[in-house]
Amino acid sequence: MTHLRLPLLMVGLLMCSYSFADTPQQEKMKTCNADASAKALKGDERNAFMSNCLKAKPLTPQQEKMKTCNADAATKALKGDERNAFMSNCLKKK
Repeated sequence: MTHLRLPLLMVGLLMCSYSFADTPQQEKMKTCNADASAKALKGDERNAFMSNCLKAKPLTPQQEKMKTCNADAATKALKGDERNAFMSNCLKKK
């Protein structure tokens, strides 16, 4: 019986440590909370900020690329076929 206690204790400790890892939602909550504190938001203003922050989803790499290419096309004032060609070329680049 004594030999069985140590392995069971180790398994229990491993299971406990695993459950304390932060989930992505907890990480997002920490980040939003830190941002709200840095901006010194309080009351309804803080609640609105936290709500919007927690709803926001991070952009995928493709969305980031699309955003950058779109901004570049707007800066160059491209329109029509010229814009389409630019966007196609820009999005194909790595």
